[in-house]
Amino acid sequence: MRRPALGRRRAVELAALAVYAVVVGFVVDSFGGVPGSRDVLVPLVLGAFLALSVTSIGRLRRLAVGLLVDWLPFVLALWLYDLIRGAADGAWMPIHYRPQIEIDRAIGLGSDPTVWLQSRLWHGVDALAWYDYAAWGVYMSYFFGTTLLLAVLWWRAPALFRRLAAMVVGLAVLGCVTYVLFPAAPPWLAGQTGDLAPVSRIVGDVNPHVPVVALASLWESGSRYGNAVAAVPSLHAAYTLLLSLFLVRRLRGPWRHLLWLYPAAMAFALVYAGEHYVCDILLGWLYTVAVYAAVEKGAAALAARRAPPGEAEPLEVAA
Repeated sequence: MRRPALGRRRAVELAALAVYAVVVGFVVDSFGGVPGSRDVLVPLVLGAFLALSVTSIGRLRRLAVGLLVDWLPFVLALWLYDLIRGAADGAWMPIHYRPQIEIDRAIGLGSDPTVWLQSRLWHGVDALAWYDYAAWGVYMSYFFGTTLLLAVLWWRAPALFRRLAAMVVGLAVLGCVTYVLFPAAPPWLAGQTGDLAPVSRIVGDVNPHVPVVALASLWESGSRYGNAVAAVPSLHAAYTLLLSLFLVRRLRGPWRHLLWLYPAAMAFALVYAGEHYVCDILLGWLYTVAVYAAVEKGAAALAARRAPPGEAEPLEVAA
């Protein structure tokens, strides 16, 4: 009896995964590429969990509770951040162009880092080099990396999911406050106004040549998600450093330190592509360190109060 039951269970699982694959294919086709917006990506990730849980009442119960307790507050917090960030478009405070340029010129010893890089490496859309595609890929990874890591942690280490989710929301709040108080133009926009030499927006130029990710939803303005002057700090830089810092602290083995290459590669991609100044990135990294330290300290204090005497909270991700 056990083998037929096991066979039926696997058949149901395969059927659920097949239905999920059809839904994903439909979504990708509808968007003209893999959607990078959080309001589409998160349901797709949770749909995968549903497909993997259809034959287990325990997993379905955990999924239902997790949606309400873990994912719903997290998604609502970031949705609110998106709306406020979209509204912080210079309507309340003047848009800043010059301070970032002056700081970057001091860092670049008189040169504008973005202009310097593009003058030497960028050859236009008709002569794309491998590093143009690499910069595009690193930049786009921002829209998927945090959500996918959170999904893995929620499935295998819920306590770590909640800790990382708190850090993600904390960074979003700090970033949003800064966007409201200090709306700032990125290099590509400063290049259009004449405050900076002409700058190409390389991510947008490369994307038509790699039609696998739908960019339109990332820059939409109909729901106030898009905001050209939400540039200080760089949350691209902040979140990539957060992922590396979070994982390096919890993984084991010397190879984990290769993760530090990720924020370094993102920093290069952001400056080269004209999306951020160096000072935007440095401020984003500073925010990351502050939020990471605050959440870790708070979580450690909470765990110390809850844990039995002599029992410490594990730091490593389950293998």
